This record gives sequence, structure tokens and C-alpha cells, in this order.
Amino acid sequence: MTVELDQDAGLDPETRDRLLADPGVILADRDLMRALVAAREAEIGDNVIDIRGRAMEALETRLDRLEGQHESVIAAAYDNQSGMAVVHRAVIGLLESADLTDFIDSLQAEIAPLLRIETLRLVVEADPIIPNLPEDVVVAPEGAIGRVINAGRRAPRGNDIVLRPASPITHPIHGRAVASEALLPLDLGARHPRALLVMGSADAQRFMPAHGTDLLRFFGQVFRLVLLARLRA
Repeated sequence: MTVELDQDAGLDPETRDRLLADPGVILADRDLMRALVAAREAEIGDNVIDIRGRAMEALETRLDRLEGQHESVIAAAYDNQSGMAVVHRAVIGLLESADLTDFIDSLQAEIAPLLRIETLRLVVEADPIIPNLPEDVVVAPEGAIGRVINAGRRAPRGNDIVLRPASPITHPIHGRAVASEALLPLDLGARHPRALLVMGSADAQRFMPAHGTDLLRFFGQVFRLVLLARLRA
């Protein structure tokens, strides 16, 4: 098939007519616009600056930056929504426990996989000791929880949630190698000993000091209330 080209425009008639009918298709294509501006600058020479071309480059840079920020916001919103769904499923798992033993046994076997972590352990100081604690509870000497929380930190408040790289001091608690950990202090009241919920992850980026703690705080509050209810049963 032979196609006759328009010698003036350098385009076949069909393409030329389509561009004349809808020139917006060029404006919407950044690569085409960049090529047109570059051709224009080459035509006018090096001694003349095309302000329109420079303005378009600046607008493109700004648009790229805005698109990047937009994508980051969407990704953060998705992560928040996904994290909330994970915590909600774990909370339901806590509420479904039948008694204290079932509650404690479910932490490592069921709740930890729901939270997508490797370890989930309850630490209780031994004095005063809570009677009939399940075997999976880590019983520590008095003052041990304070030493665990203070490891690697400067003067933390007692109710702080600690996010950090895994510390050697908590290795016996996890019972396996983890890369990052979250420590959730639990206030069980004056009649009960000091307690701590310890989470461990093989992902070094999972629990970092700069991360938010709202979802973990919510999970810790629910855990505390369920634990107190099971202790009273």
C-alpha cells in the first residue's frame, strides 16, 4: 500500500487531520511536548532562551514531585488500613479464648500468626506471683521488666511502648532469633505483679522507633482487659 505524505507537515494526511481535530492528544503526552520544546530550542539557537520551555520543565518537576507524594500518601493509607484489619483479627482471637490457659496458649499458636510476627510472649514478675499461671507465661524476677524496658533507652516512662531492634536481653524471652521487637507494658493493678507483652519479628523494619504506636496501644489495652477478665474467672 502506498501512502502519500504531506510534504509540508511531514505527516500522513490521516495523522495530520486527527491532530488538527484534537490537538489535546499532544498536550497530554509529556514525551511529545518535551520533544517539541527541544526542537523549538534547537531551531532558535543557543543565544535565545525559551522561557516557555523552562517553565514547562519546572512544571514537570513539580508534577513528578506531587505524583510521588500522592503515591506515598496512598501507600501509607493502605498500610494503615491493612494494619488495622490485622489488629482487629488478633483482638477477635483474644476475645474467643475460653479461659486463662486457652488465652495464653493462643498467643504463640494463633495470635502471633494473625499479627504476622514470630513471637508473642507474656512476661510476669514473680513477686507477688499469680497462682496457676500457664506454662507459656515467662516468669521473671522482680525488677526484670524494668531492666528489659530500659535496655538501650534513656529514661523511658513506665507506660511507654518500646519499638526497637531486638536486644540480647530479650533473647531468652523470644526463644528464637528475631530482628526487631515491641514491648507493651501492662498495668494489671495493685493486686497483680508487673507484666509486659513482648512481640518479636524477623523483619528488622517491622518495629522501628519512628513508627506510630496507636494500633499497638489499642491491642495492648484489649489484651490487658481480656487478661484481667481471665484472671478473675
